Amino acid sequence: MRISMNAQILLGALAGVLLGLGLGALEPDASARLQGLYVAGLIGSLFIALLKMVLVPLVFSSIVVGIARLRAQQNIRGVWVTTLSFYIGTLVLAVVLGVTASNVFRPGAGLQIDMFADAMAAFEAKRLPFPEFLMQFVTGLFQNPFASLAQGSIVPLVVFALILGVALVHGGERYAAINRLMEEMQDLSLLVVNFIMRLAPYGVAALLARLIATQDVELLSTMARFVAVVLGTTLFHGMVVLPGLLYLFTRVTPLALWRGARESLITALATSSSAATMPITLRVVERNFGVRPATAGFVVPVGTTMNMDGTALYEAAAALFVANLVGIDLSIGQQVIVCAMSMLAAVGAPGIPSAGMVTMAMVLQSVGLPVEAIAILLPIDRLLDAVRTVVNVEGDIIGSVVVEKLNPPQPVAAPVQANPDALARSVG
Repeated sequence: MRISMNAQILLGALAGVLLGLGLGALEPDASARLQGLYVAGLIGSLFIALLKMVLVPLVFSSIVVGIARLRAQQNIRGVWVTTLSFYIGTLVLAVVLGVTASNVFRPGAGLQIDMFADAMAAFEAKRLPFPEFLMQFVTGLFQNPFASLAQGSIVPLVVFALILGVALVHGGERYAAINRLMEEMQDLSLLVVNFIMRLAPYGVAALLARLIATQDVELLSTMARFVAVVLGTTLFHGMVVLPGLLYLFTRVTPLALWRGARESLITALATSSSAATMPITLRVVERNFGVRPATAGFVVPVGTTMNMDGTALYEAAAALFVANLVGIDLSIGQQVIVCAMSMLAAVGAPGIPSAGMVTMAMVLQSVGLPVEAIAILLPIDRLLDAVRTVVNVEGDIIGSVVVEKLNPPQPVAAPVQANPDALARSVG
């Protein structure tokens, strides 16, 4: 029987913890401990380097392709404007909630992890006056795209991808060849990600072994606090914020929502995949909530691609958690960048679990945080992924109902009946 990738990563994480405990029990200058840490560092560094290698082409092509696909929906402008506005609004609410909770509860604060010391040696926390910060921030968004590609500068590269995607939408069929090229780049990048993911169990085991061997058990209690913060904020968004918006726009109560959406939400919890749940979501919104097939056929697939409230919330909270672990206080401007990049990562991430790891690396790199911290997040990701997928699917259902309410079907004008007397008079 073939073991799934999630199970392999979990086994690798368990092996890494056991190996780390074994290495940590040895004397600090023992030859076996030093050699074990060196090998673990080598394997872990190779895995992280491979992720960084594929990060730029995957994120760039995914964002360009995602925006360019809107071209096919220009004939239903009212529906897609409402859809995008609602989904972007809920994404903003989700990341603000995640960042706010992280600032209030500060999971990871006060715990210094030596493993990340080298990665953070070049970090510069600059405190600039707001006018100077705003100037540097705005000018930093627009840079030579080829220089950004070569240097791996994430933020200006994402901005250029957004502009290029909008240009492809505006240009239409004239640039169909470039659009196909971007789609092929995305497919090829995903293929490379699949190759790299074969090393994920070994990379996670090596990174965790080194982490456990050089860190005390206080990390476990810190991780439990982070999990509690993320689960609490995700459930609050899914049980209060989203149902509140639904009731505000449509007067559908939360109880009616959960009763009608139960089948889809349970499937999302079991599969941890919005894409796998999409056929059930389509049936649920049409049968239980009266959404027209034409509306559901557009809103649900778009939501499956870009409406990732739970994912955006998690990645924003995780970035602040990592910043606390390495002893860095992110400025307001840096937290704004984290929020923006978490939203873009959630929108641009292809629908495969391994791609989420790459987009998490993008969020961390956008403010100079160590990508190696992914090793801490992966063992708990499966649990959090199931919960945030439920919230993502719930958002798709609510978005469909709201869009249907705000864009009712237009009445068809009755055909004009000819008046025989008037017709006779005109002929006469």
